[in-house]
Amino acid sequence: MSLIVAGRFTTFPAAEAVADKLFARGFVEEDVNLFFVNPRGQHARHTPHPVAVAAAPPHRTRNLTLGAVAGAVAGVALFGALLSASLPAVVIAAGVGAWIGARIGAGWHRASEHEERVHHEMRQSGVLLAVHVSPDNQAVAADVLREAGADDVERASGQWHGGHWADFDPTAAPHPFGEAGAQRA
Repeated sequence: MSLIVAGRFTTFPAAEAVADKLFARGFVEEDVNLFFVNPRGQHARHTPHPVAVAAAPPHRTRNLTLGAVAGAVAGVALFGALLSASLPAVVIAAGVGAWIGARIGAGWHRASEHEERVHHEMRQSGVLLAVHVSPDNQAVAADVLREAGADDVERASGQWHGGHWADFDPTAAPHPFGEAGAQRA
């Protein structure tokens, strides 16, 4: 894992000017990376193919089953008792009741399932200037970023390959660079 210090700027020209300041302080071009972080909720997230999706959560399967059984019983009771229907009519009523009950049962907890999927992103959008640093020069990089007016100066561990932060996750919460963070390095 590589040690990375990053700061957010509003424009590319502002971040490029800070990159020049970093070069003047001894950082090399392959240790400085600029890229845009999209606004919250607009990050391309990989959605697995439906075949690869795991089985439905147990509570949803249980609710679907309970709804189907309750619907079938209600259908048979309603049509069988009220209409004294024939066997085919009772079977059809049970099937329709089971289908309606399963749809209702699958809908239970739908709001809570949605809430579990909502990701509360902490990172602001803008131009991120990331610097591959060592424990010896991380404070210098953070100082240059702060002096230039960077917002949200952060410290991270990540994969640095080919002059860029290869495993950057825009949905991960940033870890502010501070005295405590610098001492852990």
